[in-house]
Amino acid sequence: MIKKTLYFSNPAYLSLRDAQLVIKLPEVENNPSLPDTMKCQSLVTKPIEDIGLVILDHRQITITSGVIEALLENNSALITCDSKSMPVGLMLPLYGNTTQNERYRKQLEASLPLRKQLWQQTVQAKITNQAAVLSACTGDMSKCMYIWANEVRSGDPENLEARAAAYYWKNLFSDITGFTREREGVPPNNLLNYGYAILRAVVARGLVISGLLPTLGIHHHNRYNAYCLADDIMEPYRPFVDRLVFDLYLKYGADVLLTKEIKIALLSIPTIEVNINRKRSPLMVAVSQTTASLYKCFTGELRRIVYPDFNGSF
Repeated sequence: MIKKTLYFSNPAYLSLRDAQLVIKLPEVENNPSLPDTMKCQSLVTKPIEDIGLVILDHRQITITSGVIEALLENNSALITCDSKSMPVGLMLPLYGNTTQNERYRKQLEASLPLRKQLWQQTVQAKITNQAAVLSACTGDMSKCMYIWANEVRSGDPENLEARAAAYYWKNLFSDITGFTREREGVPPNNLLNYGYAILRAVVARGLVISGLLPTLGIHHHNRYNAYCLADDIMEPYRPFVDRLVFDLYLKYGADVLLTKEIKIALLSIPTIEVNINRKRSPLMVAVSQTTASLYKCFTGELRRIVYPDFNGSF
């Protein structure tokens, strides 16, 4: 079953009762101009077990320690946002799998050649998905992208990932003069930042559930990055976010702002339909298959990570 994403952008009081998340909205409850029938709707409950991701985007949200404990025990991820409504914090369960220690050891013992091969597969899947997005959004058949994907060697020593990315961004948003993918860049970079933050949380959650350390990457290794492995594994999933952002860019224009309406659209990322193992699946479920396959690669049961593609998506 696909887990729900809950987004809070107004004052709220979140508590726990009988394994249910109790949501109280003081703005509704304390408004004298509203009828009592509407005030009854200020109190909502949601089963904790149905929740996969919670996003807190308001400074006047109160959440009890009981709620946090229950969310983490049910392998939910909790995101907090800053004053600019951008995700700034991520809380994940410490123990997402019953054989945690064994799985950590398998991950830590992974050889350098294996990690390089896994990164090769990751880059190939990413470039192939980027090529599919370019073809669908711009009509560019991107033959060079497929050639680069096939030429990626173990560890990607030629850094074909970067070459493909430069071509990809230049052509995906070709209507925007000099567009580059930068965190502080012009729109729709703001939408991409937000979408990737949600995706990162979904992937980090999947890794923890599979009993893996999100910190220890197969390629990324920044000493200040607590989610190197999540940043590795999310790479082939980024083009699914890019496609959604491209559609929003066409609808709202080049100067699109990160409004509440846009955020709601981006919150659909965990439920985006993807093709994985020749079957259609919500992105959050597909991530679980990817992270489970990654562990099996560490144990030697599999030789390839299972990644999604755009086959039949357009």
